[in-house]
Amino acid sequence: MLLPNGHSRSRLMKAFVGLGPYIRESQCKGNCYFFDCLAVCVNSKPAPDKREFWGWWMDIEADEAGFTYQTQIGMYNKAGDWQVKAIKQAEIKQEIDTNLTEFLQKMEKYLATIELTFRPADAVSTK
Repeated sequence: MLLPNGHSRSRLMKAFVGLGPYIRESQCKGNCYFFDCLAVCVNSKPAPDKREFWGWWMDIEADEAGFTYQTQIGMYNKAGDWQVKAIKQAEIKQEIDTNLTEFLQKMEKYLATIELTFRPADAVSTK
């Protein structure tokens, strides 16, 4: 399958997997890709499958020029769902922000090597 920008989906998926443990392949459909990061465990006492995490998640979508992205920060709950939640502890927020910034830079650098753009979705013109 070729994306509108001429790059194959399978090639992009392989490269995205190589960027780190962030892509959720089962949640990627067509020209849309889902990434997330469980950055900080809320409480390590529950069983691993019952733990909650602070972190970030991102949807990216391909277009003719490259990719647009939208990010959110919040909590990955016991049910395995992301929820937008304010993070009150400054050090946790800083760790998540640093991790997200590093990932955005890696993604932008990779996409630049194949001559594709990477920009926030709200910066996209709706002409």
